[in-house]
Amino acid sequence: MTNELVLYYPKGHEAHFEPGHPERPERIEAIRNALQEAGWWEPFPKLVPMKLPKNLLTRIHTQDYLDTLFYTCKTGERLDADTYTTPESYNLAFNTAGGAINIAKSVWTGESRAGLALTRPPGHHATRNRGMGFCLLNNIAITAEYLLNLEEGIVPKAKKLAIVDIDLHHGNGTQDIFYERDDIFFFSTHQSPLYPGTGQLKETGSGKGEGYNANFPLPPGTGDNGFRTIFDEIIIPLLNNYMPEMLLMSIGFDPHWRDPLGHLVLSAKGYGEIINRMVDWAAAKCGGRIALFLEGGYDLEAGAACLQAAVAALLRVEWDDYLGPPPRPEGTSWKPVAREARSIWQV
Repeated sequence: MTNELVLYYPKGHEAHFEPGHPERPERIEAIRNALQEAGWWEPFPKLVPMKLPKNLLTRIHTQDYLDTLFYTCKTGERLDADTYTTPESYNLAFNTAGGAINIAKSVWTGESRAGLALTRPPGHHATRNRGMGFCLLNNIAITAEYLLNLEEGIVPKAKKLAIVDIDLHHGNGTQDIFYERDDIFFFSTHQSPLYPGTGQLKETGSGKGEGYNANFPLPPGTGDNGFRTIFDEIIIPLLNNYMPEMLLMSIGFDPHWRDPLGHLVLSAKGYGEIINRMVDWAAAKCGGRIALFLEGGYDLEAGAACLQAAVAALLRVEWDDYLGPPPRPEGTSWKPVAREARSIWQV
């Protein structure tokens, strides 16, 4: 029997902690509590991490960086001004990447209809040779690479995948890793200007990857209407042209209007509508294969609400946005971004 949903919870993640830092254990616990309150925790299987093959990791991160990460975590130092580690962080990061893989594998093989990995530490800022922006290993990139290199067996390996990143911040690490490849189409909606300063419209890939990297740098004040337009008029048509075999989504809850680090005004209802669109697309075009991987989101109530909205979309059930719309109206300065993006992508 196919599982309706499978989950990954990073056991022991509380040991990755620094007092006062916004990337804190409470993020995961608020999300888990929200799932329990909705009755969506107990019924679904929780998968354990897969042990990561070394040759998989070095296809995504350089050996020099992996060595740096090991020694930095061993001493509990920082990778950069924003990115802390503890002596437990190294093993937790490996477990999280392994958990992400098992979620995606379960969906890819048809054992499960959809997957959600509460990946902590997060990953989408981790580049090939550097951890940054609270991220240690690039969980979604490692997962995609695994699916593209499955050993020959009953289930064939993937040939084309799409990664859709809806975090407040640009997924610069994921872009960096796949920028010159055509087997991954990377999409990122994010606030601009904002950290890390990458993700401009004209960053569309290079070499074999030219035309397989789409960025949507959205100005402060962009909310439900702006996101709806970007997805309906640009991202979905590009997915239709590319036809990936599975959707992998980096989901950050920091575009929500309550988040302290950003100035987008997406509602939890709007967030759920985005996931709904992707679920519908997957159902129509790639056998329903979709998996979500947690990135940012630093307001606990917003994270809980957006997570419930996302899971309701995966389960195709109704959900009411108890946080409601933003207290300030959405701006219209996203419209020139959408217009220029349509011109670049000819959709």
